Amino acid sequence: MPDKITAYCVKCRKTVEMKNPQQVTLKNGRLAYKGTCPYCGTTVYRFVGRVKQ
Repeated sequence: MPDKITAYCVKCRKTVEMKNPQQVTLKNGRLAYKGTCPYCGTTVYRFVGRVKQ
């Protein structure tokens, strides 16, 4: 997992570096990184693709 993952924070309206990123699999099979915004604490996501079958 990369050390620095960026995502767009809707509340701050800017691209931020995630704090505590975790890789998650969504129910439709897509992979995403879930973390928090370091400025406001909102949950942010970065979608990365589907699971290879």
